Amino acid sequence: MTAALVAGATAGGSVELLERALGYGRVVLGDIEPQHLGLPTACTDWSLATLLAHLDDGLDAFLEAAGGRVRPALLDTPLGTPEAARIRDKCCSLLGVWTPGGAAVVGCGAFSLDSATLLGAAALEIAVHAWDATWATGVARPLPPALSDDLLPVAVALIAGGRRGAEFGPAGYADTAAAAALLGFLGRAPGGPAITGHRR
Repeated sequence: MTAALVAGATAGGSVELLERALGYGRVVLGDIEPQHLGLPTACTDWSLATLLAHLDDGLDAFLEAAGGRVRPALLDTPLGTPEAARIRDKCCSLLGVWTPGGAAVVGCGAFSLDSATLLGAAALEIAVHAWDATWATGVARPLPPALSDDLLPVAVALIAGGRRGAEFGPAGYADTAAAAALLGFLGRAPGGPAITGHRR
């Protein structure tokens, strides 16, 4: 499949969305100190260190995708000790490789995605995991409402059908607030108890 999952999505618009998500993520990463790495996150079986290692791994995949292909094995690479400052630098690198225009279609094994969909997924991954980090540290860094509004249709498109399963909590905690609606759709409860198991 190479058509954009989100109606009206374009590569240029998705790069702009990615830039906003990375801006939020870099601010959050700047709050993280080494003593925070052992803190629990909104996913009960993940520490902040585990979450950052997952985000670091995902950034590597999105960086490689600019060349038109992601090696599935890259997603299974053993994760080292995460360093927030290094991940912040990687966020800048990610924007740098996609701003001039990366591949129009990205392959991963037998599957392919258009760049607009892939960049939307990257923006969603980065922004929501940055929020997860604020949940862990307790630093008040709410998701910007406009960013949340624009990420919600991306989340709905990407998690359509039977994809929810074990990767995402059941949809719930809907609210008129944009961030609460997005986080609730992804199985997170802002201000509530930790969710059970890993949630992407």
